Amino acid sequence: MIITDTHTHLYSEQFDRDRDEVVKRALDLNIKRFFIPAIDSNYTSSMLELEKNYPDNMFLMMGLHPTSVKDNYKDELLHVENMLAIRKFYAVGEIGIDLYWDTSTLNIQQEAFKYQIRLAKKYKLPIVIHCREAFDEIFDVLEGEFDDDLFGIFHCFTGTFEQAKRAISFNMKLGIGGVVTFKNGGIDQFLNQIELKHIVLETDSPYLAPKPFRGKRNESSYIIKVVEKLALLYNLSPEEIADITTENSKTIFGV
Repeated sequence: MIITDTHTHLYSEQFDRDRDEVVKRALDLNIKRFFIPAIDSNYTSSMLELEKNYPDNMFLMMGLHPTSVKDNYKDELLHVENMLAIRKFYAVGEIGIDLYWDTSTLNIQQEAFKYQIRLAKKYKLPIVIHCREAFDEIFDVLEGEFDDDLFGIFHCFTGTFEQAKRAISFNMKLGIGGVVTFKNGGIDQFLNQIELKHIVLETDSPYLAPKPFRGKRNESSYIIKVVEKLALLYNLSPEEIADITTENSKTIFGV
């Protein structure tokens, strides 16, 4: 059994004091594959260092997070473009629209999102979407960019059953993490109506820890709680959940 965490910010400052221990705890639980989303150029060197230390386990993405779309966003997009040109990445992400923190940047967030989708298509890479209070805006962009080269993951999916089906219609898998264990999370009410072939697992660590760790720093080893919850929802063994979702991640990332 191999478990894949398709979204973890292991380079975050929150892991600076015990990063190796955090990784070891995960590896000891057969969590062997970690996909690392980008935020902005400030984190590129620490992402590369993480990959250098764990070359068999860490798979990097490149992208500009929507909350980092500021006045200098064109410089940041140039950094993304330059990095994609010089080395291998496994996705363009995380990218998207976030209207929770700042609605005033919607126009440039949309521009950055579209630009990076086109970069992903150029390099035949999946996209990994960040969506917060922006389902309609995200879907509008996907509608305009939709073709056979568009595919990826709708990271940290927290929408409705109808939104889940719409995301899947754009060749997106649903990234399911700690929210599925929350009493008021909502997605546990319909998730088993979604075929498991559309699901990948994630933690989004250090954020969104599952029960019983909710409110604490999240880490990849806690993905076990997500596996256990999905095993209950789908009436399958944890091993089957791990195997199927890992195969789904291979389909997306090509590794």
